[in-house]
Amino acid sequence: MFQLGKTIVSEDIIKKDFICNLSACKGACCIDGDSGAPLEALEAEILKDIYPIIKPYLRKEGVAAIEVQGTHVISESGELETPLINGADCAYVIFDEKNTALCAIEEAYNQGDVNWKKPVSCHLYPARVKEYSEFSAVNYNHWHICDDACTLGRELQVPVYKFIKEALIRKFGQDWYDELESIASSIK
Repeated sequence: MFQLGKTIVSEDIIKKDFICNLSACKGACCIDGDSGAPLEALEAEILKDIYPIIKPYLRKEGVAAIEVQGTHVISESGELETPLINGADCAYVIFDEKNTALCAIEEAYNQGDVNWKKPVSCHLYPARVKEYSEFSAVNYNHWHICDDACTLGRELQVPVYKFIKEALIRKFGQDWYDELESIASSIK
């Protein structure tokens, strides 16, 4: 672990390799697990605002889940999350012709219908950020469903922090990322 501004960062972000391999996992991170994607308070408001725009992109099961639960939910631990369909798929998941899970929000973004890509927690994956009162902890989250992504990352020698560069800049800013790169070169 090392400190970078008001963040404590796991060295695994630098030392582990990762490139999403959707052809292998089919987007399992969006349909497996027991909770929705973590949301920041502002993101929950954004979801409320853009829901009418992204609704046509959603599956009927996603629309039904959102109509019952809302555009976001509060978990038992008090955290904001995306709602789930029957306790499994994220309500915002759609599938392509190869049955790969994709994000309806991101699809609306790619089509130019909204200017918000998706929750930053999704964009940052496999990194997870835990907010504390004085700092943020940035950790690598290894999940067996991403083993193919780890293998591909090793083959192509792409560390986690480079794979999620855009998301890290989105979350922490360009200066923070530039300093991370400097620390990474001294560690490697």
